[in-house]
Amino acid sequence: MSKPFISLCPEITRADALTLMDWLEDERVIRYLSDSRHVSRFIEQVVGRVQLPILTHLFNQGGRFFMAYDRHDVPVGFVRLVKTGPDCEIVLVIGNRDNWGRKLGASAIHEGMKLAFLDMRAEKLIAKVHPDNARSLKAFLRCGFLLENETPTIKSFAMTSERYLRLLRENAVGDSTDIYITEIDKARLSSLIALEEGPAVVDLEHEIERAIVVDPRQVGRNVVTMNSRALLHLGDQEVEVSLVYPQDADGSAGKLSVCSDFGAAILGYQEGDAIDWRISDRTRRICIEKVLYQPEAAGDFHL
Repeated sequence: MSKPFISLCPEITRADALTLMDWLEDERVIRYLSDSRHVSRFIEQVVGRVQLPILTHLFNQGGRFFMAYDRHDVPVGFVRLVKTGPDCEIVLVIGNRDNWGRKLGASAIHEGMKLAFLDMRAEKLIAKVHPDNARSLKAFLRCGFLLENETPTIKSFAMTSERYLRLLRENAVGDSTDIYITEIDKARLSSLIALEEGPAVVDLEHEIERAIVVDPRQVGRNVVTMNSRALLHLGDQEVEVSLVYPQDADGSAGKLSVCSDFGAAILGYQEGDAIDWRISDRTRRICIEKVLYQPEAAGDFHL
């Protein structure tokens, strides 16, 4: 059985808005959503008033809005992040009831935490949940949130940046395949991240933080390290790529920057691993067929 998978997309199309309207007309979906009527009216007004195919800027007023897609690129819900000072609040809805019970909510929370802490640089992420919303309560607790305070109508859960990073390093956040990074690669990439920006860099930082750090002389020969060359299966295509630093990237020669979405996806994985990853505007399955060259295995520790 496939692991639950969610990707969060910041682009909101007109079709997305119509899907949201359908979800917000379902009483079971909006039962615990406090401002559902206001949101529904807002979306209806936007669709009626604005004849644009992309509506992202309208949905990001007062916060950041993301459509949640499954591995088949089907919209299943949404996440909203609202940052006030050092704190950020997360609102999560799985709008398609056919997907309830598949742990997609927890997957969406993981992606929301990644954005809140590694992109928006929040110090604390807060979730306010109705006491009767058993699914949401379970999802946030499963993701490591702690109950901060409660009233008869709201339970407030919190995750701090410090706790998030600790859980990430302990591999206690999510259900991800172990990846490995050498001490040298981690030091170099950590310095690189401070100078780069963009969605792929957020993903790269997430992968570096959760990776198991190993001595370069002890890393497995079948692991994709920096400057490795690997044979991949991308859907029904077989491609040979090298994972390089941004200054060495050359798409025509198959040299992928580690700061690209494709490059960040394969760092640290081993032969036989398969990764679902959103590349450009769709989710792709990447299989690591074989590591053809690895600097550490070849004794090229200077690379």
